[in-house]
Parts: sequence; C-alpha cells; structure tokens
Amino acid sequence: MTHALPRILGAVCLSLSLMSATVAQAAAATHEYKLKNGMKVIVKEDHRAPVVVSQVWYKVGSSYENDGITGISHMLEHMMFKGTKKHPAGEFSRIIAANGGQENAFTGRDYTAYFQSLEKSRLKISFELEADRMHNLLLPDAEFKKERQVVAEERRLRTEDNPQALTSEQFHAAAFTTGPYHHPVIGWMDDIAHYTDADVRAWYRKWYAPNNATLVVVGDVDPQHVLALAKKYFGPVKPHAIPTLKPRHDIAQTGPREITVKAPAELPYLVMGYKVPVLRTAKQQWEPYALDVLSGILDGGDSARLTRNLIRGSQVAASASAGYDIYERYNSLLELDGTPAPGHTIKELRQALEKQVRQLRDAPVTAQELERVKAQVVASKVYQQDSVFYQAMQIGMLETVGLDWHLADEYVDRIRAITPEQVQKVAQKYLTGDHLTVAVLRPQPMDSRQPPHQD
Repeated sequence: MTHALPRILGAVCLSLSLMSATVAQAAAATHEYKLKNGMKVIVKEDHRAPVVVSQVWYKVGSSYENDGITGISHMLEHMMFKGTKKHPAGEFSRIIAANGGQENAFTGRDYTAYFQSLEKSRLKISFELEADRMHNLLLPDAEFKKERQVVAEERRLRTEDNPQALTSEQFHAAAFTTGPYHHPVIGWMDDIAHYTDADVRAWYRKWYAPNNATLVVVGDVDPQHVLALAKKYFGPVKPHAIPTLKPRHDIAQTGPREITVKAPAELPYLVMGYKVPVLRTAKQQWEPYALDVLSGILDGGDSARLTRNLIRGSQVAASASAGYDIYERYNSLLELDGTPAPGHTIKELRQALEKQVRQLRDAPVTAQELERVKAQVVASKVYQQDSVFYQAMQIGMLETVGLDWHLADEYVDRIRAITPEQVQKVAQKYLTGDHLTVAVLRPQPMDSRQPPHQD
C-alpha cells in the first residue's frame, strides 16, 4: 500500500489541478470599484445558483482597541442591530428573514463584518439596510445597558466557564505582552462592566465610515448592476477622517514564557505557541507558506504526524492539534495544543510535542508527506469555491487586513512551490525556545470538597 501512495497522490493532484484551473477562471470574473466617498466595492460573479452574499467589512477589531475599552468593537457589533430612526431595533433582522434571507455579523482581531445571504433580486434590501446603519445608528441607552449584560453573559459562558478557552485567553495574553493581540476579542470582563454608551458612540463615529469599509458581493449578479446599487445606497454616505494608528509591535521575546492556569476542570490541557511572521509581516514571502505547510504536516488528517505518532502511536495524547493563520495584520503564533491520554501527564505530552518540533528542525519532511499536504490544500481550495459565502470571506478578510485580495488566487501555487528544505528552514528559524510560550491548565475540583488534580 505504501508503494501505491505516490501514484494515488499524483492522480489526486492531476485531478485537482484541473479543478483548480476552473477556480482560476472563476477568479477572473471579479471586479473592483471605488465609490467617490472612498468605499471599496468588490464583486465576484458566481452564476451557479440564483443567490447572492453581501458583506460589509470595517477595518476595526480588537487589535485597534486600547486598555479600558477592550472588546468595544464586539460590543458595537451587537449594538448595530439595535436600530435607526428608519428601522427600529429588531427590524433589520425581521426584514431580512421576511425576504427569505439570513444575516449575522462577526468581530475578529483585525475586522468587524456584517453579512446577508439572499435571493439575488433582494440585494438592494441588504444595501439599503446596511447603508442606513452605517451612519444613522441610534444607540439608545436602554438597549445599550441590556446588550452590555448580554455580552457579559456571553463572556461567562464562552470563556470563564470554559477552562480550555480560559487557558487559551491567558496564553495569548502571555505570548503578546504589549502588542495588539494581547487582549481577547470579547474584551476583559472588568472593561465590559464599565462600558458607557459614550464609549460605543465614540467608537462608532471613529471607525464606521464608507472610506473605512469594503463591500464584497459574490453570487449570481451583474457587476454593473451591483455598482449602480452601491452608488445609490452607499454613495450618499459621507466619509470622514479615519485615525492613523501608531505602530504597535510586541516587545521582543528573549526567552521561553510559561504560565499555569488553575480552574475547575475535568482534564488537564496544554497549549504551546511559537512567534512567527504572517504574510503581511514576513520579509521572505515564502516563509508563511512554508509555515502553513509545516502546520499541515503536523495536523492534517489521520496520516498527519500528531495523530499518527501521539494519538495512535505512543497514545500519549487523547487529542493533539496544530494551527496557524497566514492572514493577520501582525506577527502571530504557530500553536500546538492537546490533552494527555488517561495514564499520561502534561509533562509527557509536552515532551512528545517538543519531539515532533525537533524532528522538523533536524530533518526535511518526506516527499510523500509534502505531497499529501499539497493535495489536501488544493482539494480544500477547490471545494471552498462551492460556497459563495467563503469566497466573499476570503476577499473581505484579505482586503481588511491590508493585503491584496488577488493573493487568494495565488495561494495554491505558492503552497505547491514549497520544498522540504524550506519547511525545515522555518522550523529551525522560528520553532525555538526563545520564541515559545507555554500555558498549562491545572484542573481544580469541580466539587470544592475534592482534592486538586495531581499531574
């Protein structure tokens, strides 16, 4: 079976190459415009179904925030559904639903985005509603106080009552001591409790403007018709001066950092992260792609190294994973995490993960491993094109973090060009102790009468 693997991968790659050519052709049907008020409009045609996805991306997220108002971008996202003079609270969602659509929003470190999925003839409804709340939001005090409690409860449920999420939050705060990724997207609880409606109003006036936004439309549309609608609804919204942010770089890490988190939990948990560049910050453009491949070598299905060696092989881990995001505004982390299997300890799990890292530094990955990752990347890219929402997501994310959206079309070719030697080079350069942060969750009794967990 092992001898057949190169032939199988070759066939897969050939098949996927043909499909990726179709993807490249689809990318050519993408059109970019700019309104007089500075709003960027990107339209991608996809005529396979009579649907359309509309997304408005604002260049603001938790990495733009300062101490005292952490999470304010996420809080404002909640308030964007609380009404204008023309459309009172709850009306936005009701109108979209009445027209058979779906809508929601999300906040990240580097962006806040709002989206609607609709039948193609209803696109103008989405534009009218989004343009209205871009500059006419009311932010009533009663709604603000109610929503502040909703956000606090969301934080309790998702982070403070979730020991692994709590550990991950503390881990990132330790890894990024002074940089903009230090605090969580949802914000610290003390800051949430002390938000004022004036804080939200100021944030809205500061960042929500057409010249700080990108409108992305993907679906069964005529680009000129979309542009005409954008001019009609978004064109009248006046721009304003957007603040120029000062550089905010994390202080240089001069050695390993380690923290322990104690929280009620049933199982221990380990997360490790190495400081690495991303596409926007890397001096050598190939390095982020090599790091992406490296992440896939470790964690890319049942035949990846972590599953093969730690879960099935030594059985030291009940779970183990690796992750890396190539598209961020600032230097990020290549993360490894896991939970030890019954009868094994956090110390053993850490030693096993560090062994995997050493092996990446000491020897090039095999040709078979590299082909497996490349085949998976191409397959994933091709099948993602089936989703108009994902196509819009990629365009919006790249534009909003300060990258050219055309880079999405280059991704497959860049990954294919990575060599085993390049994977080894980035492992040797970045996966070292001086770039490492480690967090360990030490479970405390769920019942306070029980003794603490011993590792």
